[in-house]
Amino acid sequence: MGKVLGIIAEYNPFHNGHLYHLQESKKQTGSTYTVAIMSGNFTQRGSTSIIDKWSKAEIALYCGVDLVIELPVLYSISSAENFADGAIKILDSLKVVDYLSFGAETADIPTLQQIAKVLYTEPRQYKTLLSHELKKGLSFPKARENALMMYLNDIRRFTNVISSPNNILGIEYLKALMKYKSNIQPVAIHRSSVGYNDLEYTDNMASSTAIRNIIKNNGFDVLRNVIPEPSYSILIKNIKQGHIVPDLSTFEKEIIYNLRKMDVSEIAELPDVSEGLEFALKNAANSCNTLNEFLNIIKSKRYTTTRIQRILVYSLLGITKKDMELSKKVTPYVRVLATNKRGKYLISEILKANPKLEIVTSVKRYLDSNPNKNYQLLLDKDIWATNVYTIGYEADSWNNLDFTKKIITL
Repeated sequence: MGKVLGIIAEYNPFHNGHLYHLQESKKQTGSTYTVAIMSGNFTQRGSTSIIDKWSKAEIALYCGVDLVIELPVLYSISSAENFADGAIKILDSLKVVDYLSFGAETADIPTLQQIAKVLYTEPRQYKTLLSHELKKGLSFPKARENALMMYLNDIRRFTNVISSPNNILGIEYLKALMKYKSNIQPVAIHRSSVGYNDLEYTDNMASSTAIRNIIKNNGFDVLRNVIPEPSYSILIKNIKQGHIVPDLSTFEKEIIYNLRKMDVSEIAELPDVSEGLEFALKNAANSCNTLNEFLNIIKSKRYTTTRIQRILVYSLLGITKKDMELSKKVTPYVRVLATNKRGKYLISEILKANPKLEIVTSVKRYLDSNPNKNYQLLLDKDIWATNVYTIGYEADSWNNLDFTKKIITL
């Protein structure tokens, strides 16, 4: 059997930068097979996927991935730490993956690993520095960045490394690999040209944020230049069918309705809500009716927009702190969204390497036959997330697609 490459992605949507990363990763690792752990209909930054998870999985197959596995929604909409932790738990459980490749602004594994080691071991001095920074009223990401810079005491080497979004996620992957003592070897591919949130695009490269903005503004002539042909065709098909969900504002009325309906104690049970934030959330919901207005009321030095948006997704999907704590304690099942012939062979090798692994190929069959309540809860959340997601369609808002949609095969 050849080498197996692992990738963790959102593909929201799959663009030329993703294609470059995939091809360069295969080239650098000499891998024969590629498995992608991909988030579903809601994303880590507290928003929606512009197209559904099966469409994203189909694009990934056409562009060179062999096996697409869904990252359950409890991880896909979580903090960078739990997002990475869940994905690494799945990759490591397969027992066949040789490499994990991720894009990074700083493609220097030793530097990223040095930071990851501090975050994993949490030395006393670092924890003291972090506590001191948090007391200043800073958001956790900014407080952590400041504490790390002071602890590592090498501004020349680490400046801009800790604050770059892809580096942050890459560091969390490395931390999770350390945590689970995984044999998977990390590979970082330099990400340049356009930044994670850049709205500008250059030549044939654009960020996912820019592409979603182009779609909202009907810039289809530009779109063809910045995404691969399969991605373009499937995106246009979904747009014509009324099957896109541009962003979280699609559900702004449902979110505000939910928060107005919930009492303060229920809001306090949403993940990421602490320090009395539940009162501010309740007051904002009671005094506005748009997402932008809501975010402008709440966001502050202490609470980032991303954190607030994740909380809003939790309220939309009915996810509690108890649910999120469960996700940290279990290794997720392996739910196959798409596969080609190499992917099918890969599944057979995975089952040889780990015969007890929970692989979901039929949601109904799995729910009927699996008595594990923890897995049932994880899967119930995925099913509900899809049911909510399709409400955002302009047409054909079918319920229970997780039961009726078949695995995408090429």
